[in-house]
Amino acid sequence: MSTSHNHDHEHSEAEPVTDRTHDNSWSANLEKPQHAADIDLVISQAIDAIEHTEPGNHVNLVTHGDHGHPSEYLFEAFDETVDTSDIEWEYIEQCGCGGHVTRVYVN
Repeated sequence: MSTSHNHDHEHSEAEPVTDRTHDNSWSANLEKPQHAADIDLVISQAIDAIEHTEPGNHVNLVTHGDHGHPSEYLFEAFDETVDTSDIEWEYIEQCGCGGHVTRVYVN
């Protein structure tokens, strides 16, 4: 998967969303307090999660409700940073806690 994503090093104090490449479908928790305070961290770690998902699998991005619907910020970031011929995404649902689930399929 080819991306032009520039990893933002100011988020170095934030715990990574994953420390390995997933050859299975999985969920990335982007709902922690640090995510509520930093939409750029949400975007950066969402892209990291996609980059750490092997083709043929999907990642559920669970984003913090404080930032609103993912179509308002996250989908545009995908268009700008990820080779969208390599992925497909769909909005799944809003969680009871207010967060949102977006499923990203890696082709």
